[in-house]
Amino acid sequence: MNGALRPPLKWAGGKRWLVSHLKPIWGPHSKRRLVEPLCGGLAVTLGLLPKRALLNDINPHAINFYRWLQAGLRIRIAMRNDAELYYSHRNRFNDLVANGGANTCKAAELFYYLNRTGYNGLCRFNRTGQFNVPFGQYRSIGYKRDFSGYKQVVSRWDFLCGNFECVRLNSKDFVYADPPYDVEFTHYAKEGFSWDDQVRLAEWLSKHKGPVVLSNQATPRILKLYKKLGFKIKVVDAPRRISCTGDRSPAKEVIATRGIDA
Repeated sequence: MNGALRPPLKWAGGKRWLVSHLKPIWGPHSKRRLVEPLCGGLAVTLGLLPKRALLNDINPHAINFYRWLQAGLRIRIAMRNDAELYYSHRNRFNDLVANGGANTCKAAELFYYLNRTGYNGLCRFNRTGQFNVPFGQYRSIGYKRDFSGYKQVVSRWDFLCGNFECVRLNSKDFVYADPPYDVEFTHYAKEGFSWDDQVRLAEWLSKHKGPVVLSNQATPRILKLYKKLGFKIKVVDAPRRISCTGDRSPAKEVIATRGIDA
C-alpha cells in the first residue's frame, strides 16, 4: 500500500513522472539516507520510499503540512470548489499566518484546500509572504480528508524549513535536488529562485562527497553550468511544464549526476 501513496499536494513542476528514471539510480544506494534540499511536493521521496530521509524546503507552509501528516492529519474545514469559499479561506489562511498561527493544524488544513483549489496548483506568495494564487476554476476537485495512511511512512522522515545551504549533509547521503525550472516564473516562495541561486545550488552539490542527482529544465546555460562542475548529463523528454500563464508545452529535462558509482 505504501508504494501507492500519491503526493498529497499539487505542485508546479512536480517530478512524479521522473521517478521511473530515478529508481535505477537510487536502487544501489537505497540503504543510504535520501536528502532533498528542495523537497517541494514530495513526489520523488514518496516514489522512492527511503527508510531514512531528510527533507527541506524554504516554503514553511508546505513543511507545516508535512509535519501534520506525521501526526495523522484529518481535515475538518469546509472544502468546496467554490470561489467565494476559496477567497474566504485564503483570507483566513493569510490572517492566521500573520498572527503567529503558521504552524497550526488549521493552517495545514487551509493550505491543503488552497493548494487543491487554486489556479494550476501553484504555490505563490507576494513579497509580504501572503498567499496570492487566484481561484482555479476547475470543473471538479477530489478532496481528501483522511491522511492517516501517510503517517507510518512520513514518520520515518525528518523535515526542515530553510535555505538549502543550511541542510547539513553527511558524506554518505544520497542527495536529490530539483530546483524551480530555469524560466522567468520563479516565485514558488516569496524569496523567489534566481539564476544566482541556481549557480549556488549546483556549486554546493558539486562539493558533496556522496551521490548526487540534480534535475532541471535543459536550458543552454543550465547544461553549461552542470557540465562545468563535472556532472554527467542525460537529457530526457519532460511531459509538460507549468508557467504563470498556464503554459503546458513540452520541455527537455536534464538529469545530472555525480558520484553515483561511489
